[in-house]
Amino acid sequence: MTLPHVPKAVIFDMDGLLIDSETLYRDSFLAASQEGGHNLPVELYQRVCGSPWDVISGTIIAENGADFPMDAFRDAWLRHLAISMAGGVQIKTGVVEMLDLLDDLKLPRAIATSSRHESVDRHLGPHNLLGRFDHIVAREDYTEPKPSPMPYLTAANRLRVDPADCMALEDSYHGVQSASSAGMMTVMVPDVAPATERMREKCVAICPSLSDVAALLRAEPTRG
Repeated sequence: MTLPHVPKAVIFDMDGLLIDSETLYRDSFLAASQEGGHNLPVELYQRVCGSPWDVISGTIIAENGADFPMDAFRDAWLRHLAISMAGGVQIKTGVVEMLDLLDDLKLPRAIATSSRHESVDRHLGPHNLLGRFDHIVAREDYTEPKPSPMPYLTAANRLRVDPADCMALEDSYHGVQSASSAGMMTVMVPDVAPATERMREKCVAICPSLSDVAALLRAEPTRG
């Protein structure tokens, strides 16, 4: 498994890729669903994970009707989530290894996340990761969220690198769609949403962890 060409920059998603937060979001989503008797399937969450609230709520309403008690469900979800995140959120396997490799290769990097800057600061700050990215593109920085390509195009613009020369790392379906639509070499690192055939068609690689992405990238400079 090789990349089409050596990237000139790397752009990361955050939730479910850099930090182990998506499992907490998923479990809190299901707990709120059970509490309210809504019977929302885990497959629904897998489809919208990594998306901002307006995308998630729009999907729930589209599939459950306009009378779905969205405010009550959101309150319950956030309450369960606050409890699960009270002790902090751990970083994912391979994060530091990957960032160290990018330092060695002198490759610029950015984050393109559906979360807001406050969330990025709160989750990455305790792990001293904020300073390891050249730019952080969060929900306040673009008008069209994932699966639109805008978050990734914004990150590439800030890095001053052509999107086609960027490698994008994602764990979610909407994220893969966003990065792929931006014309980037997209690598999926599945978390709560398993890789599907459609995702494989949009990605240049599927890797179990960021350590595997690092191994893939490490091999590139010596290829050929």
